[in-house]
Amino acid sequence: MKRENLEAKEKILSSAEELFIQYGIRSVTMDDVARAASMSKKTLYQYFDNKDGLVTEVALNHFKKEAAEFEEISKQAKDAVHEVLLVSQCLRQHVFRMNPSLLFDMQKYHGRAWDEYLEFKHEIIRGNIERNIERGKKEGYFRQEVDARVMAILRVEVVQLMFNTKAFPRDTFDMQTIGLQILDHFIHGLFTDAGRKKYEEYLIQEPINHTH
Repeated sequence: MKRENLEAKEKILSSAEELFIQYGIRSVTMDDVARAASMSKKTLYQYFDNKDGLVTEVALNHFKKEAAEFEEISKQAKDAVHEVLLVSQCLRQHVFRMNPSLLFDMQKYHGRAWDEYLEFKHEIIRGNIERNIERGKKEGYFRQEVDARVMAILRVEVVQLMFNTKAFPRDTFDMQTIGLQILDHFIHGLFTDAGRKKYEEYLIQEPINHTH
C-alpha cells in the first residue's frame, strides 16, 4: 500500500477508535467516522467495505498497540510492584475513559471484534498479570501462597465488570473511582509486608489519585 494510502487508513483507524471510546460503537456511524477523518464517505468505503470490518480492524490495531505497551512496561519496571503502578497509569489513560457501552456493543453487534477481544484478554492481559505475580513472588513482594493463574483470571474479569452499568450505574459511579478501588483491593491482597512497604515508597514518588 502506498504511503499516502497508509496514512489515510491510519487516520481512519485513529478517528474511529477515538469516537468508539467516547461514544460507544453502536451510536457511531460511518458518516461520523468520515467526518472525523476529514474525508468523504466514498473515500472511507475505499478502505473499509462496512462498519463491521472497520470495528474489527480498529480492535486489532488497538490490541496490537496495547500489547507493545505492556511489553515496554515490563522492560521499564524496576520490580513487580513498580510494574503494577505503571500498568495502572496505562489503564487510566485507556480503560477508565472508555464509554461503558463499548464492550456491550462489541459483544452484541460485532462478533469478530469480540472474539479478538477475548483472545487479547485471555492471552495478553491475563498472561501479563500472571507473569507479574510470579515475578513479585520471586522478588518477595507478593505472597507465596497466591495462585497466579487464579488471581490473573479474577483481575481481568473484575476489570470487565467495571463496564457493567447494572452493577455500577453511571449516575452513581465514575470509571476512575471504580478502577482505583478495584486496583487497591487487588494489589493489597497480593502484598507481603515488604511489598506493601515498597508500594508506599512508590506512592510517595508518584501518588495514584483522581487528578491523574
